[in-house]
Amino acid sequence: MPTVLVVDDEELVVRSIAAYLEADGVHAEVAGDARDGERLWRELRPDAVVLDVRLPGASGLDLLRKMRLDADRTPVVLLSGLDTVDDRIVGLEFGADDYLTKPFSPRELVLRLHALLRRGDIHPGDGSRPFTVGPLTLDPTIRTATFGRDTQTLAPREFDLLMFLARNAGSTFGTRELLRRVWGWDFGDDSTVVVHVRRLRRKFEPDPASPVILTTVRGTGYRLATADELAAALGAVR
Repeated sequence: MPTVLVVDDEELVVRSIAAYLEADGVHAEVAGDARDGERLWRELRPDAVVLDVRLPGASGLDLLRKMRLDADRTPVVLLSGLDTVDDRIVGLEFGADDYLTKPFSPRELVLRLHALLRRGDIHPGDGSRPFTVGPLTLDPTIRTATFGRDTQTLAPREFDLLMFLARNAGSTFGTRELLRRVWGWDFGDDSTVVVHVRRLRRKFEPDPASPVILTTVRGTGYRLATADELAAALGAVR
């Protein structure tokens, strides 16, 4: 049974989320502030975290920052009463995998958590094979991407996005299509895709401001370079 840690100081919200999770066969642990949330996260190492941005004392973003500095790639869904694109982008830039604005449907949250848990349910030795495009190799068993001699461990959504684009190298996909085919959503904010692309560029592009590996095709979407183009990009860096 997977475990989800819910960190929120609103008792009604916590009860509702926990009830829906338990009904769906997911064990819920709860905390009312960032300090207890951090303690439970370190003790339990849950399969996913639901984290309110505004908490007593330290904020949810402070806790998320600690998780990512600790190289923890546990899927995180942020909750917030603020509903602006900038707020969503900030949360995603901190390393969140998803973002929901209050008030929200607990059922929608559970569906999104299940999607994250399914994508994170890959373990070493499960038979998944690395996938290679030119000098780029993706290993699903440990969610790493190696470009030349540089290896990066990716968050679940980062890996999913890069794997999808790698399997379709040279093809262009719009944000709506990527949300549907990578996230499995027929809804959602385009900024989710935009921020994940930005995070991948920071990890692999020689110059993230002028990408040559994961490029933007104006008016169409995003495109991962072909094997030959990736080889040329790697050669230009050396």
